[in-house]
Amino acid sequence: MSGTLNKVMLIGHLGDEVKMHYFEGGGCIGRFPLATNETYTNKQTNERVTNTEWHNIVVRNKAAEICEKYLSKGDKVYIEGRIKTRKWQDDKGMDRYSTEIQCLDFTFLTTKNENISGGAPAQVTPSAKPIENAVNEPRVEDNDDLPF
Repeated sequence: MSGTLNKVMLIGHLGDEVKMHYFEGGGCIGRFPLATNETYTNKQTNERVTNTEWHNIVVRNKAAEICEKYLSKGDKVYIEGRIKTRKWQDDKGMDRYSTEIQCLDFTFLTTKNENISGGAPAQVTPSAKPIENAVNEPRVEDNDDLPF
């Protein structure tokens, strides 16, 4: 296989509100931190240990406006996108690097309204095809009689 793949799938909780930045041409970018957790039991002490990984999420244009409207700190969301590393210079002229997840698709697993009313997850996605039941239902595989 000669191709490459840059794909990220995350399920986590927002660590802050969506911060918006608007441009003169009408475009915009939304940014927010996303926390994912890994939990395991320490075999020596038999205690539960949780490690949190923080991801910088970047959403563009209409998708950013949707995220700003429907997401708030603590909400659970499924993010699909790609990793992008940006290089920039700080005030002292030193090169700095920032790794971000460029969001291409998302599904709200909890929303502002659900936190209040306990409703079902919203299936709002910026692309033409929504991600249907990305987390909640098991995959059903066709039972073809293929020899492989």
